[in-house]
Amino acid sequence: MWFKDAEHFKSVSGHEVNGVWFPRVTKILDVKAKPALEFFLKEMESYSAAEDIKNKSAEEGSLVHSVVQKVAVNEPVEIPKEIEPAVEGFRKFSGEKNIFFHPDFVERSIWSEKNRYAGTVDALCTIGGKFGVLDIKTSPSFYPEYNLQTAAYFSALNEFEVKRALSLPREVETRWILRINQHKVCSKCGATLREKGGRSKVRNGKSGTNGSRPKGVSPCKAEEHNWGKVTGDIELKEYPYYFKDVRAFLAAKTLWEWENDYWLRQVGYLK
Repeated sequence: MWFKDAEHFKSVSGHEVNGVWFPRVTKILDVKAKPALEFFLKEMESYSAAEDIKNKSAEEGSLVHSVVQKVAVNEPVEIPKEIEPAVEGFRKFSGEKNIFFHPDFVERSIWSEKNRYAGTVDALCTIGGKFGVLDIKTSPSFYPEYNLQTAAYFSALNEFEVKRALSLPREVETRWILRINQHKVCSKCGATLREKGGRSKVRNGKSGTNGSRPKGVSPCKAEEHNWGKVTGDIELKEYPYYFKDVRAFLAAKTLWEWENDYWLRQVGYLK
């Protein structure tokens, strides 16, 4: 990425915590290859079309984040009609799973003094008696870089000075990804239709007891689908084992620092 000057690099790549600048976790992870994104770009007719869809999708995702986080802590919020199924799906799922969002730790800035990075956790939650990091994603699937992001947050929150500064109510024990999406389902073949960023994407799903398509049923032709109404598609996964993911994140950080050596020296992060 091109940077105009050191201040531009600092604003784009990180933020200050207690007067000290740290690179942002999500910016560090830009260095990792993202096969799903590469596949998406190949499907698009042009780079500008892909960028337009990416930007619209990011806006929609940010809206879901903002609304869900307010709903989770019982703050008054107007729910836009276009994301109502996702939000209602979350509300029902959260109640069934007894997910408790700690109000003081929603969209909370965190940092690692030991490894020198910063980020913002979507929430610290209690689920099934465990206290941990919860990250909200609005994607149709789970992707490996999510594990690295939550591992970075988990590791930082287990540093003594950070725990004390944030006044955590207890030890952070685990981490979860909460995937919040919405789609239509074909009543004939179980395929799903997802509309996001102005783009429609049909997934036929896998056949069998664990798939969305009934065993022995073939996918419908494009014009034969019988789509139902838009419904929430909510899924929660726990990732209790973090050691390898932390190591992988720190390796990515080393590569990112190598790639941005010039600017990191300009801002005084590297000597």
